[in-house]
Amino acid sequence: MLSNAKRITKEENGDFDIITPAALFHDLAVYPKNHPDKHKSQKESTKAMEKILNTFGNFPKDKIKKVKTCILECSFNKGIVPDLLESKIPQDADGLKATGTISIMRTYSSTGQMKRPFYNPEDPFCENREQNASKFALDLFYERLLKVAERMHTKTAKKIVKRRTDFLIDFLKGFKLELEEK
Repeated sequence: MLSNAKRITKEENGDFDIITPAALFHDLAVYPKNHPDKHKSQKESTKAMEKILNTFGNFPKDKIKKVKTCILECSFNKGIVPDLLESKIPQDADGLKATGTISIMRTYSSTGQMKRPFYNPEDPFCENREQNASKFALDLFYERLLKVAERMHTKTAKKIVKRRTDFLIDFLKGFKLELEEK
């Protein structure tokens, strides 16, 4: 996420002093996706971030507050629409993790850990059923990954997400072709 955040910050003229620690510390506390306490991650991350930044002694207190806001608003899944550019950038950078090649690898890595099937053999592409990403990995494409572009805030992130979403679509087309070849 840090590299995406840096790139967007540079192109959008954001405050590196706020965005860099937000990107670095937004996931200090992480629970697995299927853990009952996963909703606590951001608050626990902000507490840890405050302790770390306060040890520096010279980090501006007003910026610590903004870093905290960025972390609390960072989650792509919560549907928060931030007001501050410094919150929009980490949210965009975090959302970009859910697009492109790496998102495919993350999806199937999590799927293996959670021991769920790759896809529904009767309707892999959710054409005649509701998607259910908690049950099938491929459903995550329809439930979340292909929707990331709709939630981007910055011009830079919109440009990046377009290319990555096109890659996801090509992956799905290739997968469909391979299933038809069986």
